[in-house]
Amino acid sequence: MNSSEQAAHTTVLLHEAIDALVTDPDGFYIDGTFGRGGHTAELLGRLSNLGSVLAIDKDPEAIAVGKARFAEDARLQLFHGSFADLQSVAADMQRVGDISGVLLDLGVSSPQLDKAERGFSFLRDGPLDMRMDTSKGLSAAEWIASAEEQEIARVIKEYGEERFARRMASAVVKERGKVPITGTVQLAGILAAAHPAWERGRHPATKAFQAIRIFINRELEDLEELLGQIIDSLKVGGRLVIISFHSLEDRRVKRFIRDQEQGIKLPKNLPVRDVDRGVRLVKVGKAIKPADTEVDGNIRARSAVMRIAERVA
Repeated sequence: MNSSEQAAHTTVLLHEAIDALVTDPDGFYIDGTFGRGGHTAELLGRLSNLGSVLAIDKDPEAIAVGKARFAEDARLQLFHGSFADLQSVAADMQRVGDISGVLLDLGVSSPQLDKAERGFSFLRDGPLDMRMDTSKGLSAAEWIASAEEQEIARVIKEYGEERFARRMASAVVKERGKVPITGTVQLAGILAAAHPAWERGRHPATKAFQAIRIFINRELEDLEELLGQIIDSLKVGGRLVIISFHSLEDRRVKRFIRDQEQGIKLPKNLPVRDVDRGVRLVKVGKAIKPADTEVDGNIRARSAVMRIAERVA
């Protein structure tokens, strides 16, 4: 990582996340969203020589940074892929059911947002890519060029919770009929022009851009897949720590933990133990948000919510 890139990236809820995650300094942990290694570095610093970490990231640039930054630490292994692959990777390592903790820091990292050529942001003009894994899949430009208007509207509405999704999708289809949509600023201008109710302090294309990024990278689908396999992957006493930056992500995490705590639905006031209700995962404490001092120093932390759960059976 060069000095400017390192300075640009500030890990959110760094100490709070690792405090919640580490219960066994000799354990095996997974950082499912390596990014630029902020959480991983802190995690390794808390572990003994017997502890180990598997770090996963979709972004080949992140993996390259990790290999260079942690080349001397044999306790760390890096895997290029999605955290949705967690159970299969753990199975290859014969560690299913033996994981002491899993950390997810969802969304995109500052280096991804700040590099115009990645296409995540319209603050700087660049090619309309948006893929976290640039080695496969459709770019945002390729999808926009081929998707039906109804599908574009669905994505913007469902993943961006944008009430003017239909108008925006119609404008995109109309404009692409005149000229290919290949740039971030170009798309943002089209979306903004179709938005009739601009809010002070928010660019009108923000929700739509976020929606397209979430869709292109299967972010919610990957999260659902991870949640479906996490209990069997953790050891009893193992922790799940998830930092979300979007309400769609946080609602899924909150609902998953709540449903696991409820276990098998039985008549109210029936005197049964958690184990008899099939409860295998419980929440640990309340949701944690960054302190005002952290938000003051890193505005991108303002929407972060961290939830913690522990496998109990």
